[in-house]
Order: sequence, then structure tokens, then C-alpha cells
Amino acid sequence: MKSVQPTVATLPRILLIEDDPGLRDTLAEALVERGYDVSCASDGREALASLGTRPAPSVILLDLVMPVMDGWTFRAEQRRDPRLASIPTIVLSASLGGDPRAIDRLAPAEMLTKPVDLERLVAAVERARAA
Repeated sequence: MKSVQPTVATLPRILLIEDDPGLRDTLAEALVERGYDVSCASDGREALASLGTRPAPSVILLDLVMPVMDGWTFRAEQRRDPRLASIPTIVLSASLGGDPRAIDRLAPAEMLTKPVDLERLVAAVERARAA
């Protein structure tokens, strides 16, 4: 008789990098309720350390304005690392600075402005995962 091995479905992983604890917790909770495995970091340095010790996420959600290491610096480091460069990154920001071309240079999968609409965020995550 053939043996049947149980399979465990793995949830799509998201790394949420956001310094505002209230927004970070709210988004993480909402995404977990939608079926995602969410890990969080409060700045880019913490996110890079996390990426070195955990399985790679399916998508990164990245705030740009943060202390310690901002999203701009994190994205530059991410793109330099061959293990991390291909992870789709969705930028979440309330302000984009004075140069509209700056976002293009980040080469995000998508750009969403804060306050973030949850349905738009989930749709962006699914598009990024499918790409």
C-alpha cells in the first residue's frame, strides 16, 4: 500500500519594514488575517539582519522614511545582494521627496501612498507575487 505523506501548505511570506509601530501592527494583523505569514522590522538595518536569518519573503513592503537605516538605503543594499535583489518590493510612503524620478530609480514592483488602502495593498502583493 502506498504511503501518503501529509503536506503543509506554506503561507506567502511578507517582510513589512515600517517604523511606526501602530501602522506596522495594524498592517501586519490585517495581512495575517488575509492568510499571509508576516514578519516585521522597524528599520532597514533590522530588516537586513532578519533577511540573513529567515527564509526569504515572497514580497517586501518598504517604508522610505525611517530612522537608523531608511528605505532608500535598505533598497540600495537589497539590490546589491544577489540573494535579495529579486524579491519584489512594494514601497509605502506618505512623502516621495522633491524628485519624482527618485522612485523610478528604486525600481519597486509598485508604489503605494499612505494612508494605505488594504484592498489595494493586498492586490499589489498578489501582483508582485505573480510577477
